Amino acid sequence: MTGGTGRTGRNLPAAVAVGVALGAVVLAFLYVVKAAFLIVVLGFAGLGIHELARAVAARDIRVPEVPLLAGMTVMVAGAYWGGPVFLLGAFAVTVMVLLAWRMFQGAEGYLRDATATVFIAVYPALLAGFAPLLLRPEDGAHRIVIFVAVTICSDIGGYFAGIFFGKHRMSPVISPKKTWEGFAGSVIACVVCGALLVRFLLDGAWWQGALVGAVAVVCATLGDLIESIIKRDLGIKDMGALLPGHGGIMDRADSLLFTLVPLWLLLTVLVPPATA
Repeated sequence: MTGGTGRTGRNLPAAVAVGVALGAVVLAFLYVVKAAFLIVVLGFAGLGIHELARAVAARDIRVPEVPLLAGMTVMVAGAYWGGPVFLLGAFAVTVMVLLAWRMFQGAEGYLRDATATVFIAVYPALLAGFAPLLLRPEDGAHRIVIFVAVTICSDIGGYFAGIFFGKHRMSPVISPKKTWEGFAGSVIACVVCGALLVRFLLDGAWWQGALVGAVAVVCATLGDLIESIIKRDLGIKDMGALLPGHGGIMDRADSLLFTLVPLWLLLTVLVPPATA
């Protein structure tokens, strides 16, 4: 390493400091006033929308941020107090508003702009709306911790296994730095983390936690690769520079967003909440 930057090109000390700080904020919101965690979700999703809208603007694609942010806010808040049906309804209405909003700006490029806008309405806005669903039950804070922890373990396990053992590239075209050895490290870290946390936080079985970890590592890896190919298509290295050592919000939230829905479904089925 040179100057705190390793083989992956990441400033490790800065990345660790930012990661610890974000973790402390998440835990504080979760276990002091649970509903206040929605502020974290809204902040991350809102900044993610802004980063994506700015990134596609470089390709002359117009995305209306104001109605997108408003719709995302309704989806997130509504999901917490109204459940999945409200989330789906709010998403459908948001898409209708966005399509109508763009219509009044003229026909040229309408389909291109509308397609990108609806894409961002799904990723990250709709996907972020599943975090409140995970949070709703009485033990929702524990469920959020499990979701975040196993997803982060995918990154941590893959990072260190890739540094020390990485030789075989997973997808040279999409993400040249990812290796199969790193993926193996992610699998081990996620499975162990999932087994421990589901057992001790939700009183579930070891195998249930291991399954949660295994699903998380696959989804987190896919989410990271999808974000990479989006950036390659747009010709950018990072979505932003807000988080030192990490890049933009979407550079860190990519795996979280892609893991959120499967883990919500899996935890709901395997360890049903007592109340919702």
